[in-house]
Amino acid sequence: MRQRVELRNHPVELHKFRMRLTVSAGFVLVLFLLLYARFYFLQVVQQEHYHTLAEANRISIAPLVPYRGLISDRNGRILAQNYSAYTLEVVPSKIQDLETTLNELAAIIEITPTDRQRFKKLLKESKRFKSLPIRNRLTEVEIATFAANRYRFPGIEIKAQVYRQYPEKEMVSHVVGYISRINDQDLEQLESNGELHNYRGSHHIGKIGIEQSYEKQLHGITGFEEVETDAAGRSIRILSRTPPTPGNNLILTLDLGLQEIAEMAFGDRRGALVALDPNNGEVLAFVSKPGYDNNLFIGGIDQESWNSLNNSIDRPLNNRALRGVYPPGSTFKPFMALAALELEKRTAEYSMSDPGYFSLPGVSRRYRDWKPGGHGRVDLHKSLVVSCDTYYYSLANDLGIDNIHNFISQFGLGRKTGIDIEGEVSGLLPSSAWKMRQHKQKWYAGDTISVSIGQGYNLTTPLQLAFATMIIANNGKAYLPRLVKQIQNSQTGEVEDIPAKLLYSLNLKPKNLEVVKSALVDVTRPGGTAAKAGANADYTFAGKTGTSQVVGIKQGERYNEKLINERHRDHAMFIAYAPAENPIIALAILVENTGTGGSTAAPIARQVFDYFLLGKLPEADLAHLIDPIKNHVHDHL
Repeated sequence: MRQRVELRNHPVELHKFRMRLTVSAGFVLVLFLLLYARFYFLQVVQQEHYHTLAEANRISIAPLVPYRGLISDRNGRILAQNYSAYTLEVVPSKIQDLETTLNELAAIIEITPTDRQRFKKLLKESKRFKSLPIRNRLTEVEIATFAANRYRFPGIEIKAQVYRQYPEKEMVSHVVGYISRINDQDLEQLESNGELHNYRGSHHIGKIGIEQSYEKQLHGITGFEEVETDAAGRSIRILSRTPPTPGNNLILTLDLGLQEIAEMAFGDRRGALVALDPNNGEVLAFVSKPGYDNNLFIGGIDQESWNSLNNSIDRPLNNRALRGVYPPGSTFKPFMALAALELEKRTAEYSMSDPGYFSLPGVSRRYRDWKPGGHGRVDLHKSLVVSCDTYYYSLANDLGIDNIHNFISQFGLGRKTGIDIEGEVSGLLPSSAWKMRQHKQKWYAGDTISVSIGQGYNLTTPLQLAFATMIIANNGKAYLPRLVKQIQNSQTGEVEDIPAKLLYSLNLKPKNLEVVKSALVDVTRPGGTAAKAGANADYTFAGKTGTSQVVGIKQGERYNEKLINERHRDHAMFIAYAPAENPIIALAILVENTGTGGSTAAPIARQVFDYFLLGKLPEADLAHLIDPIKNHVHDHL
């Protein structure tokens, strides 16, 4: 059978072929056009962008951290300063096996367990930092050893750092505070304040005290360098430089010699002292015992030191002068006496018989005087001199709590003074409205009786007591307490004085003030509760002792110090000013768990006054202090 032959249509086949060729050529052309368009976009349209990226690979911006401003006392003694040293830093993101690398590093440079603990703490808290210190203050031998082995440790480098140092350590730790590593919370705060750009390259920031409150003044302005680098990232040359502006220096109102004397007068006892200049509100001394070494916090405190401070029964981290709240005890009585005279509830001549107790009408409970059997006939003058409780029980019942609150609040008790460091607490000056708001209970007459002698709901800080004492000393003027006296410009050296700020003046009758102030002078004379402290003084000073109750005593019982745990014993308190005729210093003292103010707190005030007014050192062996203190005797001498 013959096979069938299929005939092809050559013109059609040729047409199809040409169509396929045309489509393929068009597709190739489109691809070339797209490629050309992309080249044009990258090399012409985006030329400036990629040129900038190339330059960024070649040129880097390095921040220049400014030197932090110095802090000194009013006589030029340094309280916070800077020094340079080398630190070994780790960039965790550049290291694959961090633990192995640190072990190898420890084989050539000493890294203690404390160093590792601190590093791990920083690593956990400072996730956003590029580098973290593993060892501070390297020796020259350690620097040379690491330099010879640097090729083995990518991600680890030596950096020159400026360190903060606090020469006086515990003595001014609660005033000066400290700087420490910037954490995420600090970064968020800086960002919200629009200040983050000024902290590029900075690792530390003020945390508490003056270092925190005056951070903007102390930090300075960050500079920068444009640095040309090679392919390995090594610097070749500096193209341009904007130098940093150092922080301004702060001159405090503190007299470090006076602070030193006050600290020594306390000895090993716990407590606080605040001394103010009643003519302008300057803080002359600010003591909180015990203190702590603020140098421990600069590079990140190690766990052992933190536990020691944080778990100590003596609470060295607690700023007692600023944040410690205590019943004011009988130091409250001068303000009660002024209230009696100003509100015309008592006259200076009025007297009453003190049987040693007071009872509210129709109530069997007896509110006891500190002296069994009482003080006999007592007028206002004597009530302050011998600190008669019964007189003030009766007075408070006549005044009422709201009159007491409204009048005495003018002296700053129960509210913040506004001092120029953070963390102040307000204390408590109670009222009937406060009790209803806080406890949903009405105010009882018995509550008023306790408040009248500075007990009950009454709570105050040593700073507030010093502020209130200042107002009495200067006849009603309330100045803002402040710790910074001057700010020195780091560039020009010019010094700006911080002016005194008069907050308000109380319209107190001079006659009434004189009655109270005369009694406060007699407190320090024979027959007064601070007579021992005032004996043989070469000047006249006024004061009022106080005993702040820590635990309550049951009705019918008597306080017996020997039967009470040491931490539950009464606090000793004393407020005073000197010289009485023209005061230039007013203070408040608290000594924890040591009994009466006359026997413990008042003698401290005497030593402080002797030094401040006469340049006299305590009789104890202070030979090691003589030279530094004599070189900085106060301006008033």
